[in-house]
Amino acid sequence: MTQVTSQEIAQFRSQLAENNTAMEVLDLIEDCEGDLGDAAMTLAIKIGQQPDITNCEWLDALARRWRAVICQSEYRNNLQNGSVSGIIEHLESISEFPKILILPVLMYIIKQGVSNFCEPLDGIK
Repeated sequence: MTQVTSQEIAQFRSQLAENNTAMEVLDLIEDCEGDLGDAAMTLAIKIGQQPDITNCEWLDALARRWRAVICQSEYRNNLQNGSVSGIIEHLESISEFPKILILPVLMYIIKQGVSNFCEPLDGIK
């Protein structure tokens, strides 16, 4: 289970105040008491996906599926500083990425540690 605090949610709210979808997602994460896995599963079901593994495993699998895109150097530094607006715009432009799940995935990666998450790609050049 990956948990975010109310302070972390507030930081994302201030950073993404102009993004209505992000505000709705943050509301749901708050309703789930900061549990990113529960929130992501609820959002996935809302858009018609039927995940068949536990919440935290499903969120991890979704994040890993998009690792090559998310760990690009132009986004990695911002993520390490907790800034997500640039990568959100980029991921929203990819039609295959479920837009409503972008923020939970990014928050999950930040909580796991961006360097640790991206490390498997560091040896590949």
